Amino acid sequence: MLLLVTAFNSLTQRVFCALRDAGHCVSVEYARGDALIEEAVVLFEPDIVISPYLMQKIPESVWQNVPVIIIHPGPPGDRGPSSLDWAVMQERPEWGVTALQANDEMDAGDIWASGKFAMRRAAKASIYRREVSDTALALVEEVMQKMDDPSFSPMPQARLTDVAWHIHDPMKQADRRIDWEHDTTEEIIKKIHSADSHPGVLDEILGLPCYLYGAHFEATLRGAPKEILAKRDGAICIGTSDGALWISHLKEPGRFKLPATYVLKERLKGVKEIRIPLYVDPSLETFKEITFRRDGAVGYLGFNFYNGAMSSEQCIRLKYAIEALKDDVDLLVLTGGENFFSNGIHLTILEDSEKQGEDGWSNINAMNNLIRSILFCDDILTVASFGANAGAGGVFLGLACDLCVAREGTVLNPHYKTIGLSGSEYHTYTFPRRVGDVRAQELLDAALPISANSAHAIGMIDAVLPAENYDAALQAWCRAIVEDEERYYDLLDAKRDRLEVDEMLIEQCKEEELARMHPEFWDPESDFHRLRHEFVYKICPTRAPKRLAIHRKD
Repeated sequence: MLLLVTAFNSLTQRVFCALRDAGHCVSVEYARGDALIEEAVVLFEPDIVISPYLMQKIPESVWQNVPVIIIHPGPPGDRGPSSLDWAVMQERPEWGVTALQANDEMDAGDIWASGKFAMRRAAKASIYRREVSDTALALVEEVMQKMDDPSFSPMPQARLTDVAWHIHDPMKQADRRIDWEHDTTEEIIKKIHSADSHPGVLDEILGLPCYLYGAHFEATLRGAPKEILAKRDGAICIGTSDGALWISHLKEPGRFKLPATYVLKERLKGVKEIRIPLYVDPSLETFKEITFRRDGAVGYLGFNFYNGAMSSEQCIRLKYAIEALKDDVDLLVLTGGENFFSNGIHLTILEDSEKQGEDGWSNINAMNNLIRSILFCDDILTVASFGANAGAGGVFLGLACDLCVAREGTVLNPHYKTIGLSGSEYHTYTFPRRVGDVRAQELLDAALPISANSAHAIGMIDAVLPAENYDAALQAWCRAIVEDEERYYDLLDAKRDRLEVDEMLIEQCKEEELARMHPEFWDPESDFHRLRHEFVYKICPTRAPKRLAIHRKD
């Protein structure tokens, strides 16, 4: 199977993992022009080409000779770019995904499979990573089955009679433009949701042209339309014609996304920081990053950090929350955020810093301090709930917990190499404990994503729970632990015994990790600074790296 993609994004990674788990030989190539696409097909000789995320036409020399299946984020009959953007903007109650065969016209090929899902009131990126991804994966599995069925023939789109055709143009900034005097809060949030996480809504805040991201309702604060009412944890609260909303991130043209206060800086002089408690009820309608809810003796601690990135300050706040809650529950479940569990240290804030070495070092040490508070939380048991994807230090944040579960379909990236780091987060202690020294090093060196099911098979996590009704399944799983007192105290006693024996080893692991990382942060010519810059500015490689493109391996 050749995955031909614009980028190795979350959906592509999920398809990649699923195909490998099913025993297929999978290679990946980036669609960087016809010549590279044709070369990849000649070298690999795939039985089929699948494109979960593609933004260019396939050359005729390819689709005429090998089946090319495009995963389009729209129902049958939907054609054109910005499909999901329009679905969010138009508040479609239902949307879909279609697997169609490439031909000489974009999105017009024969249909191999299609599926529908109910739309949530959520940002485009959230729907893409959850509903679109779940549906797309089911379609890829269906396509694989139909490949082996000699009686199957894909359906030409010309035969569609029971659908409304939607051939739409790319959504432009004019389509998303905010009328602050007249648009309601809900209308403004809908426009920003339709552009999250790309391209954002172009506007002007306090005289600065910028793109808006991360919109949240505000229940109580009020002010004039477009008046900056407050700031909190990097976000700003803006008045609307009928209320207020929070904007968490901004991006100046030609720059990269940052927390709003980092972009506006001194322009916010005089704007009050309106604080809320360290952790709040998830139902509170305001901008909130750390939430907590209780189910008997079980507590669920959420940390919804944008794109899973964790700054020094966010690590410190989360550490304080854990230390405050460990006396109130018997089982503390770390649930991460809606779109990511965690992706480790905050690369964009580091890129923006004038002291990248110093601030990077502060960030990794804050992350280590957070993880140490989890490792040595010996009065209760802790659980990491990978309900969404995780990468780099975010994976090892979860592995510091006593138990780990994951939503089926979750993808984990347990490595640092692609960002030029050797890594810390106590991974040299926690990772081998779960998978052994050899397997841990293999996964770190391979720098490839791994599915929740594969992670479970090798002992990296303890359970995989169904994607449908995941929250209810997680609650039942956790409740069973605390209700089985014998098992609970066996686990707790074993942890205490292990920590007593391993305390010096744990500290040694951290110090050795930091010694290896020191030059990576402090040398301005290190691979970390180069790769972080390329990642933040989305500088795309000219072709897929050899760890993905096995058709180019010697």
